[in-house]
This record gives sequence, C-alpha cells and structure tokens, in this order.
Amino acid sequence: MSTSRVTVGWPALVAGGMALLAAGAGIAYVAVRPPSPSNAVQTTAAGAVQPSVGTPSSTPTPAPSAASEVVITLTPEAIQRAGIVLAPVSAGRDRSALRLPGVVQPNAYKQILITPVVAGRVTRVLAELGQSVRRGQPLAEIFSPELAEAETRFVSARAELDAHERELQRTEKLVEIGSASRQELERLHAEHTAKLTAVESAKSRLELLGLSTSAIAALGPGKDVEAVTTVSAPMAGVVTERAANTGLNVDPTAKLFTIVDLSTVWVVADLYEKDFSRVRVGASAGVTTKASPTTLVGKVTYIDPQLNPETRTAKVRLEVSNAKQELRLGMFADVTIDGIGQDAVAIIPRAAVQNVGDRTVVYVADANQAGRFIEREVHLGDRSGSDVAVLSGLRPGDQVVADGSFNVRAERDRLGLRPSGSTSRSAAQPASNQAAADKVQGAKVLVTETGYEPAKLTVRAGEVARITFVRTTDKTCGTEVVFPSLNIRRALPLNEAVVVEFTPKTSGEIGFVCGMNMLRGTVVVE
Repeated sequence: MSTSRVTVGWPALVAGGMALLAAGAGIAYVAVRPPSPSNAVQTTAAGAVQPSVGTPSSTPTPAPSAASEVVITLTPEAIQRAGIVLAPVSAGRDRSALRLPGVVQPNAYKQILITPVVAGRVTRVLAELGQSVRRGQPLAEIFSPELAEAETRFVSARAELDAHERELQRTEKLVEIGSASRQELERLHAEHTAKLTAVESAKSRLELLGLSTSAIAALGPGKDVEAVTTVSAPMAGVVTERAANTGLNVDPTAKLFTIVDLSTVWVVADLYEKDFSRVRVGASAGVTTKASPTTLVGKVTYIDPQLNPETRTAKVRLEVSNAKQELRLGMFADVTIDGIGQDAVAIIPRAAVQNVGDRTVVYVADANQAGRFIEREVHLGDRSGSDVAVLSGLRPGDQVVADGSFNVRAERDRLGLRPSGSTSRSAAQPASNQAAADKVQGAKVLVTETGYEPAKLTVRAGEVARITFVRTTDKTCGTEVVFPSLNIRRALPLNEAVVVEFTPKTSGEIGFVCGMNMLRGTVVVE
C-alpha cells in the first residue's frame, strides 16, 4: 500500500497557529464571563455609572454629566418616595421689594450746633436736654466784658459824632456870613464822614455780638452798659445736646447746644454692590422699626458714589417724614424700596432653591430623559411671597424641582458628587486623594450681645471650612451674617444653627459682619 505525503510550508503553519489561539481565547471568554444580572450597571464614556435601561433598581445613581455640571438620576420609585414635584420657570418682572438694613440719623440740613458769638462766662441756662424750643427762644445768657467794651465804644463814637455835627452846623452858618473859610468847612465835612463811619462800625460790632436794634438804640451817655448777651435758638427743634452750664467760661468756638428739627429725619442704609443698578434717586421706600408697626414712607435722596472696600456696600440716604416723632435717632430700621428693577427675569418657587456651600443652586429636570436632574447654579433677585426672582442661570420654560428639592440635594451629597465632573470616588480618583479633597474643618460661632464669640477663626487653605453660627439673643443687630468678599448672606434665626460653608483658595483674611455692619469677625486663612 502506497503512503501519501503532504508537505506544509511555514506560512501555513503560522496562520493555523494564530487561528487556534483566537478560537481558544473566544471559548475561554464565554466560559468565564458571568451571566448578566437584571440590575447590572454600565459605565459611560465619561466614567460615570448608571443603571442599564429598563433596570428597576430602587437606588438612584449618578448619570453622566458635563464637566461643569452635577447630574442626579432617580428611578420612578425614588422620585415618588422623595415627593418630587416639578414647577415651570415663568417669565416676569423683578418688581419685588429690596430690603436693606438702616439706621435713623438726624437730617443734617436741619441740625444746628450753637456756639456763642462772644467770649465770656455762662450766667444762666434756659433750655434743658430734650426740650422742644421755638425759633428765637432764649437758651442761655453770657456775661461778656468784650460786649461791655463794644457798647462803650459805640456810645463814645456816637457822642463824638453828635458833637461834631453841632460844630459842622455852626461852621456852615459862619461860612454863609463870611466869618469862616470854605476850606475849614470842607475839613469838617471830611471829619464828619470819618466819625459817622466809626459809629456804623461800632453798631455793626454790637449786632454781631447779638444785640438787637432796639437795644442798640437805647444805649447812650448816662445809661448803664449791658454786659450780658443772650444766646437764642436760630430755629425750632429739639435740644439733643447741651454742654452749657452756669459758670462755664466759653469762647466763640465752644459748643453750647445742638438743636435738631425732627419733623424729617434721614435713614441711612447699606446697599450691596450687586443691587446698585436697582436703586435710583427719587425712588419711594417704606421704613419700619421694631418699636412701631407703622410703615413710614420715605424717598431716596442720595446714593454715596464711594464704596466701602471692606463690606462692598455704599450708603443710601432716605428722607422720611417724622411728624409724630416715631423715629428716634440711632434706631435700627428695615428699609423696603419698591418699584425698582424692571428687567425681565425668571420666577421660581422659593422651595426650589438650595444652598450648597457658598453656591445657590436649583435642580432642573432634563427634558430629554425622565428622572434626570441637573444641578444649576443661579443668582437670585429679591423674594416676594412664595416666589423668588432668578437673575441668571435659568430661562422661562425650564422645569425645576420645587417640592422635594432638599431630597435631591441629599442624594447628591450621599453620592459625593462634585461640580468638577467627577461622579464617584472609585471612578474619579483614588480614595486617599478624595479623602483629602473632602476634608472638612469646622468651627462654631455664637452671636451674643457683645458680638461674635469667637470673633477670630483660623482655617487652612484648600480645605472646606464649615462655620456654624448660633444667635443666642434678640438684643443685637446680628440677625444675619454676611461674608462680603464671598458674596454670602445668611439669616440667623434665634437659637437655630446656620451653617456657612466655603473653601478658601489662598492664605489671607476673610471678614464677616452682621447685616448692619456693626458686629465684625475675621477668618484667618493659613
């Protein structure tokens, strides 16, 4: 029997070996691959994980998002448990009132500091502190040797003038009959002018020292010289300061009284930089205080062109009628400016707004995917009732989470989502690096009658600073805390903890103040 021999070349052997290797790898993959469970997850190109389509998982997990957005995806069951209700963003006009803290001050145009016009000694004080006085009412009497000397000079000058006038009349008659020269008459006329000028000068001095025209006319030879001058009220008002006392030696620079006309007062408020475009001179405003429930109507009369570099605020002055004197100087006032900010804005429910650190955010429903919510940073206008104006970050037609927005935020915090684009610790960075990024340094500050306790804190740059404020008293203006450089403003309800969270980037100092800029504290960043 003959034997057949087949000769195989090297290229064929190499190709056959590669085919066997590929087939073996495919069989091994099929053998070791686990079966796909019903709740398996798939990783997106962005590195986030999300349930497969149609998965009935009850645990919400983050969806893929853009590098600057945080996205939370919830199942229908999770949405129902969270009580999420969507509300449309409507278009409107930002006509809500702007509320500002203010302080009642005297109308500087109707405030007078009274000083004596002559040096001397106070002999009588005729007005008391807090007394209402009318214009021209005597306030004090001052004995003044300077006044006596001025009166004596006036009497002497007028006597010399009278004598010279009689001599001039005789000379004129002599010139008519040729017994005196015309040159002599001209000399007497010149002397008469000089003496008349001296009398007028002495009279003006007496008027400057406070003597009336009738009192000056009563002066003359053989009459007693009056050395007492009376200090009178130049206008009607209330005596708010009194420095005059019997026996006090004074000069023309000494302040004796301060009189203020309280029929109108000024309320000076602090206007934040972001609200400059919303206030105009002439705008009407309402003023209320804790002492009275009545709302008084005022008008903006001045806006300071200079900005306080520490608080980033400018002074706004309102003139308010105070006929019943309900406003007292130094009172804290709540200023409400109406009819401003006529720009078109988006309007959303107040319940939709959440604070995440130093950011104000809302959660916008994705129109293309049910159960997907995008965290959007917004800048708010003023609040009016249950709505709030949004100056930027939203547009009419968007759907935002109204009821249940806190639950969405809580899920966001549970998953550790950050706006940098990382959606989980395992996908974004190693656990050790994430722990460093999530390190929080906390502190507690009490708001007491004396101020912030402690008023100085020290934190490290690059780490989250979480400061808890607790207001413990009503006898203070610290009803809110403001971080001007961070644009953070938080109300401080009585005996409630309010957390302010931010991440300082560089070393330095960050100031915080109360709403009235009366209480101050400092965060030192190392």
